[in-house]
Amino acid sequence: MRLKHGIHLGYCTNIHRGETWDETFAALRTHTDAVRRRVAPDEPYGIGLRLGAAAAAELSAKPEERDAFRRWLDETNSYVFTINGFPYGSFHGTRVKEQVFAPDWSTAERLVYTNQLFDLLDEIAPAGMEASVSTLPGSFKEFIRPETSAAQLDAIRRHLHSCAEHIERIREKSGRDLHLGLEPEPLGLFENSAETVAFFGSLVEGTSSGERERILRNLGVNYDTCHLAVEFEEPVAAIGAMRGAGIRISKIHLSSALTLRPTAAAIARLRQFQEGVYFHQVLVASGGTVVRRFKDLPDALAWNESSPGEAGEEWRVHFHVPLHTCPEEGFGDTRGHLSDLLALYAADPGWCRHFEFETYTWEVLPPELRARDVVDQLSAEYGWCLAEFARHGLV
Repeated sequence: MRLKHGIHLGYCTNIHRGETWDETFAALRTHTDAVRRRVAPDEPYGIGLRLGAAAAAELSAKPEERDAFRRWLDETNSYVFTINGFPYGSFHGTRVKEQVFAPDWSTAERLVYTNQLFDLLDEIAPAGMEASVSTLPGSFKEFIRPETSAAQLDAIRRHLHSCAEHIERIREKSGRDLHLGLEPEPLGLFENSAETVAFFGSLVEGTSSGERERILRNLGVNYDTCHLAVEFEEPVAAIGAMRGAGIRISKIHLSSALTLRPTAAAIARLRQFQEGVYFHQVLVASGGTVVRRFKDLPDALAWNESSPGEAGEEWRVHFHVPLHTCPEEGFGDTRGHLSDLLALYAADPGWCRHFEFETYTWEVLPPELRARDVVDQLSAEYGWCLAEFARHGLV
């Protein structure tokens, strides 16, 4: 849906299962349209599409399927304004964990897939509309091996330069503003604002002024409010550092992380959030300073057991919890980071127009927290988001 200052708001359809195009389209017709009929029955409805590599290849190869999809979009008064291109392969019902970062940007597969998404988006999105794709932050830190790091990092930069050139060619042909948003994530190649600024600095290092302008026009950041909050960052400083370095904010993911004081009761309940599909990185802080980082929740829990008295003052867990409801007693969340970002935006609007909420963990929440139907859940997420946008004068 469209809000003030040219904002497009949607939810990311990565909450639904679907790896083939048939499965993806079925989820859109079944779930996404049901949400649309509840929250925006009489206005254009923006879709944040998740399109994995298998579905993208299938849709690219079948013009009749693209025609059918465009007809469905017209019939339902819907439009696609952004695609989530972070997960390449399976994203539900199997172990994802670190494989969500694979293949990374050091590989040709990631470049080919992302270019394909832009080709599809340019054909599917309404003519002239700004459109975006989001992707991983280059790689996962553990994928970068000391003996090959220089070659891997060079390949990542080279492939991103190539993607920027591909976007520029589409831009010149269609006149459309297209951009790729790299998404900082805990333990990603770059995970906080300082590392993000440093990475983009390396991306444009040694380029001409024209090349630098093209790169920074076509490549930017997908700012996930859960991820940056887990890093114990604040929006004013983080966004200020990125924009101050000339980095475009391509898209904003509206999401919230789980927080807790590591009491015995809270740690015991936290064990119920362990699951085998996604990474749940944990950052531990004392005195406001991050003192420990763990790749996954079981690692943090094991450390807590083996190191009594060293649990720190606050844990932030990369577990996307619903926006529309407060966590149970003993836990907190990072919705304040999201609200502070909207306040920052309201004071100086226009520097980003793509907003997408992304609570993809619905299937793996503890059972009592996902008792509602997914359409009910998503409708409630819209309700909370729209109320928060309205509170900041953005509706």
